[in-house]
Amino acid sequence: MTQAIGNTANPFAEEHKNARVPTNSEVDQHTIDRVREYASKSASEITERIGTLDREWDVERVLEANASTLAFLGLILGLTVNSNWFWLTGIVLPFLFQHAIQGWCPPLVVLRRLGVRTRRELDREKYALKVLRGDFNAIPTVADAQTRASQALASVGVLESA
Repeated sequence: MTQAIGNTANPFAEEHKNARVPTNSEVDQHTIDRVREYASKSASEITERIGTLDREWDVERVLEANASTLAFLGLILGLTVNSNWFWLTGIVLPFLFQHAIQGWCPPLVVLRRLGVRTRRELDREKYALKVLRGDFNAIPTVADAQTRASQALASVGVLESA
């Protein structure tokens, strides 16, 4: 569906629709799908996925790394190339401060659009996989992989308990 601007169609409407920020329910659904996929895999494959999740950067870490890199770059370029580069530092640091105070800043929308997840989202998948692997022995052993996946997801709050 395209949006009309005056009498002309917006050529970017379809592109914009596909580039939107995923909703929390979509992120949760991705977690559900991934855990269900791993419910029938071996403990070593689950361990490998948990290791991948441990190495995945969360949105806070990405934001802090990017902000500090840009601020440092603005400082260095301001000192060595042209003082106008100090504007970069002056723009980046208030965003970082806004994030510290409010928990949100404009770059978060871009990072979420790129698929960067929060620490909580990563941990929910990780702990559901640990339950599947048997780390907590909190769910009974059942043969059906989908039931095991649902029980694991319920134990970490992604799904409601049956």
